[in-house]
Amino acid sequence: MDALPLRWDMPTIDRCPEPWVEAVAQALPGLGSARWLAQVLWQRQLCSAQDLAGWLNPAAYQPAPASAFGPDMAIAVDRLKQAIAQGETVAIWGDFDADGVTATAVLWDGLGQLIPKGDRLTYYIPNRLSESHGLSQRGIDQLAAAGATLMVTCDTGSTNGAEIAYARSRGMAVIVTDHHTLPAGDIGAIALINPRRLPPGHPLGSLSGVAVAYKLLEGLYDALESPPPLPLEHVLDLVAIGLIADLVELRGDCRYLAQVGLQRLQTQGQPNPAYPRPGLAELLTLCKRTGDRPTDISFGLGPRINAVSRIHGDASFCVELLTSPDRDRCKTLAYEAELANTRRKALQRDLYEQVMARLAQVDLATTRCLVLADEQWPTGILGLVAGQVAQALGRPTLLLRLDPPAADSSPRLARGSARSVAGLDLYQLFQAQSDLLSGFGGHPLAAGLTLPVEHIELLAAALNRMVREQLGGDRAPQPVLSIDLTVTVADLGQALFRELKALEPCGMGNPVAKLLIRNAWFQRAFHKKLRDRQNKAVGFIKTEFELWDDSSPAGFAGEWWGHYRDELPPGRCDVVVELDFNSAKHAPHSPGYHVKLLDVRPVLAQTPGPESPRSAPILTPPILDWRQAIPADPKAVLRVDQAPVQWSDWQAWQRQSAQTGLPLALTFSTDREMLTPMEVWQELVGLAKYLARTQTPVTQTQLMDRLGLSPTSLALGLAALATVGFEAVALEDETLTIRTDPDSVSPAATVVRRFLDLLQEEQFRRRYFAQVPVTTLSW
Repeated sequence: MDALPLRWDMPTIDRCPEPWVEAVAQALPGLGSARWLAQVLWQRQLCSAQDLAGWLNPAAYQPAPASAFGPDMAIAVDRLKQAIAQGETVAIWGDFDADGVTATAVLWDGLGQLIPKGDRLTYYIPNRLSESHGLSQRGIDQLAAAGATLMVTCDTGSTNGAEIAYARSRGMAVIVTDHHTLPAGDIGAIALINPRRLPPGHPLGSLSGVAVAYKLLEGLYDALESPPPLPLEHVLDLVAIGLIADLVELRGDCRYLAQVGLQRLQTQGQPNPAYPRPGLAELLTLCKRTGDRPTDISFGLGPRINAVSRIHGDASFCVELLTSPDRDRCKTLAYEAELANTRRKALQRDLYEQVMARLAQVDLATTRCLVLADEQWPTGILGLVAGQVAQALGRPTLLLRLDPPAADSSPRLARGSARSVAGLDLYQLFQAQSDLLSGFGGHPLAAGLTLPVEHIELLAAALNRMVREQLGGDRAPQPVLSIDLTVTVADLGQALFRELKALEPCGMGNPVAKLLIRNAWFQRAFHKKLRDRQNKAVGFIKTEFELWDDSSPAGFAGEWWGHYRDELPPGRCDVVVELDFNSAKHAPHSPGYHVKLLDVRPVLAQTPGPESPRSAPILTPPILDWRQAIPADPKAVLRVDQAPVQWSDWQAWQRQSAQTGLPLALTFSTDREMLTPMEVWQELVGLAKYLARTQTPVTQTQLMDRLGLSPTSLALGLAALATVGFEAVALEDETLTIRTDPDSVSPAATVVRRFLDLLQEEQFRRRYFAQVPVTTLSW
């Protein structure tokens, strides 16, 4: 099953006022006019004029103090000071994703300056494959056996009232730092520090787990009579990793911490950093990143940290990887994370193909929420694949793994992950069906759940009903691609990139800018399978190309991940891209400034203009065989863009001219080469692949103009497509739609051969008539 075509949304806000452009330029004087950046900021309405300087420049931002969390912060700080003074054993309870791991590492490093590590300071991270998010009696027993009397959670714990009560019974006080959904009542913790308790719009309101842990350290350090050896800023690189890797909106203090954290992170890839982390330096080397871009985290560090628990279950060694000063040990651990990520990629690709194959049997017209389960699916990557499917098909997706049947009479369980689409809160959906679930938790867009196997069908039916009610029963969801700017190939490059980079770090509510380029074409396209560090193919495909349009004498480098070269449409097209830059010194052969292709649509109604080598014939005006000038008003002539194939064509045009009173204007070229018949056939097959994938309707006239065919050769070409698995279906509005038809594939090449022979004859005739004087044609 192919992904649904994207709906392109153009910005509806007019051009930004000049005072706004000037304010942006003043906030970042090194950018010059900053007009592109100003336009995107104006359209997105991310900040007010008075907050603009602090939004763009972290040095101009005033972060909120830790005390803004209120009395619970003061209680937590006092209890930590008491534990330090009395020599208590303190336990950190973390989580296994990148946010939870970095939060654990922040507290491990930050508290470790005040409490001896391994002696009176310990940590516990649940196993992703055998445990779940949150506290558990088994882990609490382990910490109690180690003598812990104070537990500090990070990125978890807000809804674990029963487990906190059990911890108290084992002699432990509990401080909860978290950012997930709040409980309905008191959970029994001595302090609950959660940004969801703050008023809407508060600058601390969108902090992730690692950032909440950081604010606890900030409150503690501010309350100490003498500062610890290392300042609070030494953990900012870890804060940036957790923030950017997690699903939080980067606004207020969240954006500020990510900005200053990235500044700290990029020093790890440089000689002699102020606060060295050899594990981070090694990870950056392995993923060929420098640490100066948010994408270095979201596509480099974050996936590698997450892969450890997805593949092995236990992510505890990641804390050591991020905090240990031992370079040799860190190199070993970083390589383990790299291997886990390679394995994760292969499993994710295979599972995605399995899921999409099963969904091909599902009636998407009546299914608004996708729920699938299997006994063999790897638990660790269900969330990743659910996200891919939700994005591709525009529907919330739940993927579940069925546990083996229990040895006793207890009900068989299914565990898995869910991902949603814009406008649908997963947590609310699950809350409404909580009687069917054994447990659940997470965000509006991402959640995990456990339920009895016998409840899966009931849950699927209930969720489909609820999603249909929220989205509307007759409205088929369609993924949306929001476009920010319309540019040309000539606009691409350093100046535009520097302006758009000021939007970083990007994330929820502030995505990477999407650029529309119209009437472009591709050249020098090729695809390749990617390989790991052991030169083994990992199954991922990347197509590289040059993007051209009429604005520039040169093409611009680009790439299209997960697609083959043949999926690029031939000829002119509109494209949506992201502008990027690869600054990694470890990848000298990679392009510097380049675009990432997000979506493409062929321009079926071709306009005269320069011809691309891969395009179908585009006829260049004005070559007038009878020396007649074309009037200024193009509607004042009958324009003939192709030479006739037979005398009757010319006679029909003359009759039409006589009936309308408009003179004929020949605009076809006589001095250019046509594509060979085989090249036209290849163009037709490539166009059929694209039209079948996107279900874009097309008229016969558009196909004839695009490929230089007559009605006769087009009919035979459509018949030839059936021999390679395509079917042309006529619609009521006189358009065609191309669809795949695997049952029609035939090894016989007779129809294709007839098409090529007919096309060769038509091209011969066109060349002949193009050179015949008008007096002869008028005979």
